[in-house]
Amino acid sequence: MLKTLQIIALIQGVFVLTVLFINRKEYKKTTFWLLFGSLISVLLYVAGDDDNNLFVQDADWFLFDSSLFVTFLFLFFRYYKNGKEKFAKLDYLFFLPNIIYFFIEALEIWMVEENSIVEIFESIIELTFVAYLALIIYSILTTRTKHWIIYFAIPIALIFALSSLDELLNVFIKVELPFLNDKNFNTYLLLVVAFLFYFIAFKLLSKGKDVLPNVEISKYKNSNLNPKLIEQYKADLVRSMETDKLYLNNKLSIVDVSDKLNIPRQYISEVLNEHMNVSFQDFVNEYRVEEFVNRLKNDQNNHFTLLGIATDVGFNSKSSFNATFKKHKGLTPTQFKNSLS
Repeated sequence: MLKTLQIIALIQGVFVLTVLFINRKEYKKTTFWLLFGSLISVLLYVAGDDDNNLFVQDADWFLFDSSLFVTFLFLFFRYYKNGKEKFAKLDYLFFLPNIIYFFIEALEIWMVEENSIVEIFESIIELTFVAYLALIIYSILTTRTKHWIIYFAIPIALIFALSSLDELLNVFIKVELPFLNDKNFNTYLLLVVAFLFYFIAFKLLSKGKDVLPNVEISKYKNSNLNPKLIEQYKADLVRSMETDKLYLNNKLSIVDVSDKLNIPRQYISEVLNEHMNVSFQDFVNEYRVEEFVNRLKNDQNNHFTLLGIATDVGFNSKSSFNATFKKHKGLTPTQFKNSLS
């Protein structure tokens, strides 16, 4: 039964990896390779686990270990949640426990007799992977946008966490969890993994677009803007606000700015959205809010109401002013005024 599940999981896994690799350009690079790495590592574990090796009886292939899968899965959720597209070099340090763990496993093969100090040190390293698993579950529970893979990650993480706990209990107090012997553990894991691969294959064949976060295709990809023009237009836009104070016009539109600066409207949108990470309205309103704050701090404006000052700096309604101010400052205009006094 166990070997049948292993073979099924391997066949499904190879198919899934092949289809994912063919379509890799559709997905965000970092999350793709982290998921790809986690799937490869779990396939290696399924095929080469020492206790249930599919090819060699009583093998000792320490590199085919579950800890690598845990690290890849942990990093996958880390980047899936933060949305970053570039892998940070410092995050390679998360693989350091794997390197140490593999070294310890190699040392145990070389040693003739078991060494209690080495086993304790190995168990301490395993605590790192338990922490990774705990962080995976925490990440799942605190992720606002739910992803289908979380429903597989939870049981896989729990199975590995219980297995690690079982090993730690065995080392320190010589107690084992009766319901989690090696055979049961592998059966539980393989059932979840086999169904995981089956589900991914089903979504890929049904043209599912949410297998992984997709690459965001910019609407400005055919733009003729060059770096020199981008910097020039950015400076012109900032100057139009800081020097010319175009934001004081409560009917200011992107067309007005385009006419004033003699910059095509689409280029203004591109520079703001792609290179300054702000919409036109937020760009203008930020200057209005700062102007409001400066005038509020000036004692000469004490006889004006808050709405009067807001209207004078370019806002055309009380509701939009209140909403915009709180968005930029985190307080209502009244709360902000009270904080000054």
